[in-house]
Amino acid sequence: MVIKKRCLLWDWTNTRDCPQMMDKVNFNGPLQSVSNWNTWTPAELKGRLAFRPMVHLMPQLEGQDWNNVVNSNQPIIHFFNEPERAGISPEQAAEKWNSQMLSLRRDKGKKLVSPSCSNDSNGQAWLASFMNLVSANPPDYLGLHYYGTNGNDAIAFIQSMHAKYPNHPIIVSEIASISRAYADVLEFTAQLANWMDETDFVFEYAFFGCMRNLADDFVSPEAQLMNGDGAFKDLMYKLMCDQPINGKDVK
Repeated sequence: MVIKKRCLLWDWTNTRDCPQMMDKVNFNGPLQSVSNWNTWTPAELKGRLAFRPMVHLMPQLEGQDWNNVVNSNQPIIHFFNEPERAGISPEQAAEKWNSQMLSLRRDKGKKLVSPSCSNDSNGQAWLASFMNLVSANPPDYLGLHYYGTNGNDAIAFIQSMHAKYPNHPIIVSEIASISRAYADVLEFTAQLANWMDETDFVFEYAFFGCMRNLADDFVSPEAQLMNGDGAFKDLMYKLMCDQPINGKDVK
């Protein structure tokens, strides 16, 4: 039986530059959903997987972006992407959570994902403060990010966050190896994907990322799921087709 927990991080530039590649995606494998870090659904998705709208930062709480969220027919909404790096305080986030986000659950029946912070100390301190501030009306899911090179460390981090917040299923909304060696990237990806597939408290996870160009110098070119011409890399095929993933199958 296929375990469907994987989310495809489909960058918004794909919709602009190579939307036809969505037709190359395997919709009958382990993929469960698609995210583009935005509130609007990629037209090329054509309803073939669930979409995860995201209130990325403060601007998405107003105007057309907020209308997109309010009118979305999708069941899960993400709230804030690494707000600690965008100058948003936990107090500001909690105020918006209480004044706007909770209405989506109360009036629309949506499930809400906490802000997804980085796995560094600043990110985790921010998340701890936010979770304390909204403890009376907590999120349905705990959002996490993880970037590193050691798979065992990644698993230990996710386990530690579950121990800290045991009542919240986890959505790892971004994860990737930052190694520059493909063999290491593949081993990390396979170890984490296979472990998360079998771990009950992990609801969903997304490997970064399906885009033609690197987002920044921090991420590894070897972890990219798409080539510069829009063609899928071998790692993309593994994530959308293979379960379990063979972590030693270097090509």
